[in-house]
Amino acid sequence: MESKKITTAQGCEVRVYTTGQGEPLVYLHGVTGVMKDDPFLTALGRHYTVYAPVLPGFEDSGGEDEVDGVLSAALHGYNVINALGLSCPILMGHCLGGMIAAEMAAIAPNDISRLILLSPMGIWDDAHPIPDLFATLPFELPGLMFNNVQLGEELLASGMDFNDAEFLTDFLVGNAKRMGMAGKFLFPIPDRGVKKRLYRIKAPTRLIWGENDALVSPSYAGIYAREIAHSETALIPDGGHMAQYEVTDAVIDALIS
Repeated sequence: MESKKITTAQGCEVRVYTTGQGEPLVYLHGVTGVMKDDPFLTALGRHYTVYAPVLPGFEDSGGEDEVDGVLSAALHGYNVINALGLSCPILMGHCLGGMIAAEMAAIAPNDISRLILLSPMGIWDDAHPIPDLFATLPFELPGLMFNNVQLGEELLASGMDFNDAEFLTDFLVGNAKRMGMAGKFLFPIPDRGVKKRLYRIKAPTRLIWGENDALVSPSYAGIYAREIAHSETALIPDGGHMAQYEVTDAVIDALIS
């Protein structure tokens, strides 16, 4: 993957990863950010030209002060698309990024050619409460985010050990920064009214969920599907919240079919 910095019209410096060739697809990551040498984006690049902007507060992207709510996050997303010189791209979002992508497609329904939501947050159902990420200890994250816990430990730790004090310190510092930004949208519960606006989405939409998602129950797929007129749902066997890293081929098959 290639990496570069762009500056939006609002003056925010944004790290953007790019890979692949084909129709442009903008990918908005979730609370874990973009993985090192991200294997999912690399695989996605076999079908699309992928642009993966790093959200404010993650890595070295700026804009934490400017992006302080759902509306500003959606507008920031369009500022990034404009800075990249793209017009009506495919928009894909995972987790937190899925919530922002849904908001973008609702706010400007004619500016997205196709919408792909991968286990998006943004809705709350008392019958299936979403676990509190902000009370989760680092060693608990792999079991919450992945169906394949061993793979989750390897990916989240980038080959390091959560029991190593030096690595754990670095991880906690970076995680605190990421969670500080995510908290603007997900704390105390990840509901900022997106459900009320989903009816505005015009783009053909594919909802993709891991069948064993322990963070955002697959039952939320039904809620999104009922609110978005032109939507289809794909449930991925053996996938957790991070299904795109566990069963990559199945997720890509679901989004390109």
